[in-house]
Amino acid sequence: MTEMITIERTIYDRMIADLEDAEDNAIVAAHLGAPQESIPSHFVDRLLDGDNPISVFRKWRGLSAAELSRESGVNRVQIVDIEAGRNTGSVATLKKLATALGVTIDELVV
Repeated sequence: MTEMITIERTIYDRMIADLEDAEDNAIVAAHLGAPQESIPSHFVDRLLDGDNPISVFRKWRGLSAAELSRESGVNRVQIVDIEAGRNTGSVATLKKLATALGVTIDELVV
């Protein structure tokens, strides 16, 4: 037999709100325990506006195309061509660029 109790609606609503607050607090605590890097909003806006992700992340990191070339081992001309949309780059190339930029390949492919 299932036991049942009856409580006032205001008490029930307060219990639900407290549970939701506890869940939110757990999410915040987990984030603070292992914070992730935040991208400044003006770079996010550029990504949302359709700018090339490699160009956006490169500029966010403060790198020139030549510096990204040295960091990634990808030819500078190839980087410029990918950023301009003249080339898409192979998976291997995108992996090198993603690693050098500290992002995932998924973040470079739109």
